[in-house]
Amino acid sequence: MSTFKDVVSLKFKSMQGDGVLFHGEGQRGDYITLELQKGKLSLHISLGDSNLHFSNSHTSVTLGSLLDDQHWHSVLIERFNKQVNFTVDKHTQHFRTKGDSDHLDIDYELSFGGIPVPGKPGTFQRKNFHGCIENLYYNGVNIIDLAKRRKPQIYTVGNVTFSCSEPQIVPITFLSTSQSYLLLPGTPQIDGLSVSFQFRTWNKDGLLLYTELSENSGPLLVYLHGGRLTLLI
Repeated sequence: MSTFKDVVSLKFKSMQGDGVLFHGEGQRGDYITLELQKGKLSLHISLGDSNLHFSNSHTSVTLGSLLDDQHWHSVLIERFNKQVNFTVDKHTQHFRTKGDSDHLDIDYELSFGGIPVPGKPGTFQRKNFHGCIENLYYNGVNIIDLAKRRKPQIYTVGNVTFSCSEPQIVPITFLSTSQSYLLLPGTPQIDGLSVSFQFRTWNKDGLLLYTELSENSGPLLVYLHGGRLTLLI
C-alpha cells in the first residue's frame, strides 16, 4: 500500500525497557518502526528516496523516559506527507521527514509487538515487545478486534493472550524511622553491585541503602536529604 496519511494510536505497559511495538517496511527502503529503547520510545521513519543513501533518508525521534514502569502509556503517530506529529503521554514532537518523497510504500506485512522475518531490507534487529497493548488502531482499523475475531488477514505468533495480567508485587513498609530496617547477607569478592527498587515516602530525610564495600574501600550510601536523593561512595 502507498499512503500519504497515516494515523497509529495505542496504549501500552511493560516492565521491559526494549521491544518493537510496531513495524512496517517496503522494498524501496520505506519503513516505519516504533520501539522501546532503554525505557524511551523511538519512532524511526523513512519515506524512501532513490537519490539519497539510507542514512540521509532516515529520521528518528525519541520521546519519554522510564516508560517500562508497568503503567499505561498512550502513543499517537500522525503523518501527513512529510509532516509528522509524535505524541507520548500528551508530550508532542513535531518534525519533518528527510528526502523528497512524501508517501509511505509498505509492501510487506505490518507487524505489532515484534518483527517477524529478519533479513528484509531496512529491518531493525531488535527485541520483540513483552507487555500489554490496548486500543491499537492503524488508520482507523481496530487491530486487536480483528485478531480476537480471528480474521484471516491477521495472524498471531507465539504466546499472545487477550488479557493483561497484573504483576505480583509485594511491598514492604518500615513503620519506624529508628527501629525498622531490612538486613541482607553480603556476597564477598564480587566486582560489581547492582541494586534497584521503588520507594514512596512523606519524609524528606532517610537512609535508603547502606553497604560496606570490599577490601576496606569504604561504604556506599543512598539517602534522602531535604527531599533530594544522594549517592555517596
